Amino acid sequence: MEDLNVVTGIDNASNWLIRNQALILSYAVNIIAAIAILFIGFLVAKLISGAVNRMLQARKIDATVADFLSALVRYGIIAFTLIAALGRIGVQTASVIAVLGAASLAFAISLQGSLSNLAAGVLLVTFRPFRAGEFVDLGGIMGTVLNVQIFSTTMRSSDGKIVVVPNAKILAGNIVNYSREPERRNEFIIGVSYDADVDQVIGLLREVVEADERVLKDRGIQIGLNELAASSCNFVVRCWSKSGDLQQVYWDLMANFKRTLDAHGIGIPYPQMDVHLHQVKAQEAAARSE
Repeated sequence: MEDLNVVTGIDNASNWLIRNQALILSYAVNIIAAIAILFIGFLVAKLISGAVNRMLQARKIDATVADFLSALVRYGIIAFTLIAALGRIGVQTASVIAVLGAASLAFAISLQGSLSNLAAGVLLVTFRPFRAGEFVDLGGIMGTVLNVQIFSTTMRSSDGKIVVVPNAKILAGNIVNYSREPERRNEFIIGVSYDADVDQVIGLLREVVEADERVLKDRGIQIGLNELAASSCNFVVRCWSKSGDLQQVYWDLMANFKRTLDAHGIGIPYPQMDVHLHQVKAQEAAARSE
């Protein structure tokens, strides 16, 4: 009896396959076509994104911008590929797009902070106020830019720490780029004693600056008495140098200013306080005895 049921089931299955072979063939073709669309789409996305990246880098576009734009191209092609594959197997793509739109809206509301970082990342990549390798100050956070990603920017501080800054925070604050200009200006405040001769001090400071070959003489040298402070006459010295030499020039000139002023007997004062002690108790005791 059981053998008869098995044979009957096989006959029914065979008959169903015969009756629906056209439908099965159609579904098989559609599934194979969808798989082929996915395979070709992913391959095309990889090839085109790689070509875009190489083209941008060949045109001397910043590597961060090239990677960002090529990633957008790749994911855009993949999205269209998925929609085309779903449409091939009979899924109503209009409904899928509507569902994705509603889901995207809910997702956007729940991740407003992340989306603001994304928007800021797009603006940073588009306008490029800084590039990888440049030394910047991003709202009080200073360091060398390593890369600009979609949601955040990674920096290395001067003491070797890795700092990840959200892009929205960067765009909301001030951006100071120390590396963009090839030449920058140093400024010194040199305080000397009040009994020093003003013209002599200006001449000595100028000699020190002009003796340094790294100072760009064609940009001009400014030296003058800037302030009559509480305990010193403060002179300002301004001079230009290459951005890469700026810090070392500052240290060397500051040391040479001190040596030169010391050699000519010009003192560099420091704040002092005179304390006067009064014998109040003795005076009060004498007044009472009278």
